[in-house]
Amino acid sequence: MTSSSAVVPAGTASDGVHQLTVLLYSDDIATRDAVRLGVGRRPAKDVEIVSWRECATPAAVIEAVDKERYDLLILDGEAAKFGGLGLCRQLKNEVFDCPPVLVLTGRPSDGWLAVWSQCDAAVPHPIDPLTIGSAIADLVRRGADD
Repeated sequence: MTSSSAVVPAGTASDGVHQLTVLLYSDDIATRDAVRLGVGRRPAKDVEIVSWRECATPAAVIEAVDKERYDLLILDGEAAKFGGLGLCRQLKNEVFDCPPVLVLTGRPSDGWLAVWSQCDAAVPHPIDPLTIGSAIADLVRRGADD
């Protein structure tokens, strides 16, 4: 597991840019790298990722979410042994004021599993930078409208 040195408080900069702290879960470092590289620092002109926390195990995710506040969780539904879909459902049912969750599904037809998981958005593998960036921006904008 790698992590950023500090979690920056969420917020909106004076220029209207939504600044996010993101927790990313996958047991596969290649998947975590693909997500980070695909999303980049600015998934949209009004959305900036200020810190990433990477976790390779469900236990690490639960510990991180218990200790810190994140603006977005990205969970790999294809992770071995305990996938992000089941983890999402657990977090949504056990964590008070759970942050929005974006799950990575195995294929587009797994939408019904994403609904079961109670996620806020889902994108299929393989990671498409435009699709995942758009999903993140949509989640942030929906949250800002609440």
